[in-house]
Amino acid sequence: MDTSWIRGVIPPIVTPIDEEECVEEKSLRGVVEHVLAGGVHGILSMGSNGEFYGLDHEQQERAVRITVDQTAGRVPVYMGIGAISTKECVLLARRAEAVGVQAITILPPMFLTPTEEELYRHFRTIAEATSLPVLLYNNPDRVGSNISVNLLERLAGIPNLAGVKDSSGDMTLTAEYLRRTRGSSFRVMAGRDVMILSSLVYGAVGCVASTANIVPSLVVEIYDRYMAGDLEGALEAQFRLAPLRMAFNLASFPVVTKEAMNLIGVPVGASILPNTAATELNRSKLRAILMEMGALREESPALQPPSYGVEEGTVR
Repeated sequence: MDTSWIRGVIPPIVTPIDEEECVEEKSLRGVVEHVLAGGVHGILSMGSNGEFYGLDHEQQERAVRITVDQTAGRVPVYMGIGAISTKECVLLARRAEAVGVQAITILPPMFLTPTEEELYRHFRTIAEATSLPVLLYNNPDRVGSNISVNLLERLAGIPNLAGVKDSSGDMTLTAEYLRRTRGSSFRVMAGRDVMILSSLVYGAVGCVASTANIVPSLVVEIYDRYMAGDLEGALEAQFRLAPLRMAFNLASFPVVTKEAMNLIGVPVGASILPNTAATELNRSKLRAILMEMGALREESPALQPPSYGVEEGTVR
């Protein structure tokens, strides 16, 4: 299986929603065009920034279909799968194949604490249920379990298990993923935006970066400069990106991504409850960071996320 196209900058795009918390098509198409204009190499629909957990299967599939349609083959489209049971993951993998994506990503089961053997069987069963390339998504901070190096090396032997996105924030782990799979076609992608360059230096083929929703061209610059041999330029771009990623703690995850996009004039609406919005103070801090990095001009009209008749910090 040729997976050489799994590379570069892949934003896990946000999912604009309406007042009923259903996918808002026009804005979603705008998000796709925004990131494509920034030069990204792929698009991940229904990643954690896409708030998959707040959408039922029909809405997830609708978001992916719209993304595939709007992308129109310009870059590969990936679908994220974050269900708990193996059975549900298999169902979603088959749906992904039916709607025409090029690959899927799979989180370990949330809430549970599976053994390595249980994780191996889980991932193997899903991979064997589809002909699509499968990328693992290691994010222990969010799901509570880590994909160890030994487990990853074992999983890498499954024919269509093509790679991993590592969001652990542990550079030692990322480096071991790369060392233990070198010489194979297994692809390792950075999942922490502040570690894109360091991962590339070790041998990663790209990144799945939340900040590429907001400033796709800057994230692409890190990758392009590194690939061109301009290490100093790549480092400068990485440092320019860092303050934005460090600002993601200004609100509940993944609220800041949508807040920033609304501020720069890319309308994406509100987050799915129970998340609401950043405070006015923190939104002003985010605005200052965006202005400092050149993503927002002072005269640019900001698009405030709708409150749907609810004050910040309350539920509607």
